[in-house]
Amino acid sequence: MSETILKVANVSKRFGGLQALSDVGIHIQRGQVYGLIGPNGAGKTTFFNVLTGLYTPDSGSFELAGKPYTPTAVHEVAKAGIARTFQNIRLFAEMTALENVMVGRHVRTQSGLLGAILRTPRFKREEREITDRARELLDYVGIGKFADYKSRTLSYGDQRRLEIARALATDPQLIALDEPAAGMNATEKVQLRELIDRIRNDNRTILLIEHDVKLVMGLCDRVTVLDYGKQLSSGTPAEVQKDPKVIEAYLGTGGH
Repeated sequence: MSETILKVANVSKRFGGLQALSDVGIHIQRGQVYGLIGPNGAGKTTFFNVLTGLYTPDSGSFELAGKPYTPTAVHEVAKAGIARTFQNIRLFAEMTALENVMVGRHVRTQSGLLGAILRTPRFKREEREITDRARELLDYVGIGKFADYKSRTLSYGDQRRLEIARALATDPQLIALDEPAAGMNATEKVQLRELIDRIRNDNRTILLIEHDVKLVMGLCDRVTVLDYGKQLSSGTPAEVQKDPKVIEAYLGTGGH
């Protein structure tokens, strides 16, 4: 029996007079790539922001790997085991690629501020381990040769890869990717798909928001479609593509 990594139910969120989410829920199994799609304004990013602690939900229940969690702060969600990338790349521009990944890895360290100040043996050992792991992850996503380059000097596609490496550095139960293909050319999209496939094949779990419907349908194991903050359809890509409600509201207009 597959292990449920993320179980979210009855999530609602209102902004003033706008009901942004109404009773949204998803179940994601370990090793799945799960897609979240819908027209602009459907509530996808709001759902992501609730899930990852940027917005506080009005209602809803949240479980990660069988344990309840409360998405009230980004750092607490990261500690619980969810790592996120953003549609607008958020790297430390003047840090090297290696340093950016090391920042992500520090979520899992134990030494604390005092250890860093005193440079205790434990801190030094952890720093070596963090550096080694960061280099491994840069190699894993295919940009190991750029470890000592400032992140701002990397190509757009390589910056996306760097964000994913930094997310992986937290050893997450779930990786939440917010439109990772946005702004990519065709070659970069192929490389992104290969990387996501590799992550899945290593039994990691991904939740994906993406406007490129072709990419989602060719990559995801299951898909949920949102429209006006409500769940329009959920199922395999084949099931969702045949759903008359989805065709009328989204796919029939050419997608996004």
